[in-house]
Amino acid sequence: MAETTGKREAQQRVYRIRAFRRELAQLAHEGVLALSGEQCTKLDAYHDATLADLAARFDVDISESQRQMSLAMRIASALGGLAFCTAVFLFFYRYWGMFSTAVQVVILVLVPILGVIAAEAVSRKERTLYYTSLIVLVALAAFIMNLAMLGLIFNITPTPVAFLAWGVLALVLAYRFGLRLPLAGALTALVIYSASIVVTLAGGSWDASLERPETYLPGGLALLAVPVVWQHRNLAGFRPIYRVFGLLFAGIAILILAIAGQLTFLPLAKRTAEELYQTIGLVAAGVAIWTGVRNRLPECVNLGSAFFAIYLFVRLYQWWWDWMPRYLFFLIIGFIALLLLAVFRRLRGRTGTVEAA
Repeated sequence: MAETTGKREAQQRVYRIRAFRRELAQLAHEGVLALSGEQCTKLDAYHDATLADLAARFDVDISESQRQMSLAMRIASALGGLAFCTAVFLFFYRYWGMFSTAVQVVILVLVPILGVIAAEAVSRKERTLYYTSLIVLVALAAFIMNLAMLGLIFNITPTPVAFLAWGVLALVLAYRFGLRLPLAGALTALVIYSASIVVTLAGGSWDASLERPETYLPGGLALLAVPVVWQHRNLAGFRPIYRVFGLLFAGIAILILAIAGQLTFLPLAKRTAEELYQTIGLVAAGVAIWTGVRNRLPECVNLGSAFFAIYLFVRLYQWWWDWMPRYLFFLIIGFIALLLLAVFRRLRGRTGTVEAA
């Protein structure tokens, strides 16, 4: 985990060195600042040695071509993990009936355990964690299949605890190896579990959470609170994941309720519930934008802006669509979009000023 953080910091320093070199060359070209030949030689030698040391210690990308290749490797790793997961599933689906119950149970239990052991062993030998992330995805897929198939074999009643188990394992592996994709899967599973618990406490069936969007609000808000109370100093890249998924779960739940107010738990008429959640959505999106601008959180600004525009469109649709000519409705929407563009541009300029300060 510490090694992952060190690599991220090393990569950031590489970006700073490259940006410094480009800016220095631009300043020299414009005649603003020109170093002597000896100074340029010493500076270039220092930067070259620093880049070589960072590349040797952390395997960072010191050129644009290397950065593109690393991106391709991450994509290949994700696709490879998906392919292996599919292959494992199809293999067992094809030959599963040929095994006895005892052999099936042994296979289901051993495969995810062996996957975790293999991921741990491989992570000790590589710095990039591409192969580790691939093995982790396969181990998680095997564990998901493990619980699902064991439930079928022993005729176990489906329960939301499976989502808790999947989420906990994915969370442990994400933090152990510093991987973001398992973290995203873990947060999704845990929010689904929390929603099932909420709907159960309200007297419904645990699998009816999709019919009650409000059940996802506590989980979404909890995800937003995690980066506030836990800074993740050794895994700074995890904080945006929590904020993105928190905003997505809470924002989508509010959006559904703003359109289909009859799904609310509140004792309100459909139209009243929709107007209430439209207002809540607009206010919450505005708070997300303000928080993102103030704290330099681009994911909050981007998602907040997107949800604000959607909530506003829904609200205007409710107000004007039934009685206003269609061309006039879209004309007004266009002018509002221009106004929002001007506001967001102003916020963007303010963000740049804050970052410069």
